[in-house]
Amino acid sequence: MKTILVIEDNAQMRGNIAEILELAPYKVVQAADGKQGVAIARQTRPDLILCDIMMPELDGYGVLHILGNDPELADTPFLFLSAKAEAADFRFGMNLGADDYLTKPFDELELLMAIEGRLKRFQAITPAVQPPTTNHPLQPDELNQFLDNARQVGNLQSLSADRKVHVMRKKQFVYSEGDEPTRLYFIKSGTVKTVRTNADGKELITGLYNPGDFLGYLPLLEHTDYTDSAVTLTDAELVYIPKDDFLQLLLANPLVSGQFIKLLAGRVSERETQLLSMAYNSLRRRVADTPARTTARRGHSALPR
Repeated sequence: MKTILVIEDNAQMRGNIAEILELAPYKVVQAADGKQGVAIARQTRPDLILCDIMMPELDGYGVLHILGNDPELADTPFLFLSAKAEAADFRFGMNLGADDYLTKPFDELELLMAIEGRLKRFQAITPAVQPPTTNHPLQPDELNQFLDNARQVGNLQSLSADRKVHVMRKKQFVYSEGDEPTRLYFIKSGTVKTVRTNADGKELITGLYNPGDFLGYLPLLEHTDYTDSAVTLTDAELVYIPKDDFLQLLLANPLVSGQFIKLLAGRVSERETQLLSMAYNSLRRRVADTPARTTARRGHSALPR
């Protein structure tokens, strides 16, 4: 039996929803405010979360932000409940990563259909787009399998099917400082370093990347030019992922984007949390503001090597 967490500060509304869901039948757990909801979600690991927006202590947006940064709950289907029907509120909630939005008052059938649809979609996508769970470097066939599954079950049919391997010789530039980013790079073989030249002309190494690593995603996320250069240390083979594909993988489907971020982060939790925050809270707003605004450049020196 699927477990649904209902986070709603109105006791009568919460009870009515729980009664309907229990007849469906679902197992229902309840929370009277956002803080309680976060705690119960971490205890019960529900299959789906229904959450009001306007609540004391912690509102629904805050709940979604916190749970979206929890690796164990980030992919849980999340539906907002709210009496606020303005388009701006809808967009804001969806930009944070919500899967659906029900406006009060809603009838029983509308509620049940929304829940059933999200649970079925989650079950269809989750097994297919899961990245490798071991700590070995990501292999090219694993990347291709993920991208193929994302096209199919994430309904991302416009993803490029051309994943040609590009051969680069030792000491060849992948990109140069000041270039505009146009793609994400996946290293199939070889080693690549990123370097920055200071005011005295001295070259400083800012990162080393090996087979299975992704390269060049921060400028794509931040809409800035490259602040360093990437140079091959050995002969290397690279797979190019176009910028449009990169944006689709991050934005078009919450379940696909959650797994893609895990791949980008290399299963390093600190970097994964950073990328989740950037993807859900920054990138969508930047894309919505196109043409891109001028933004302050930030360096890459804090990246794990």
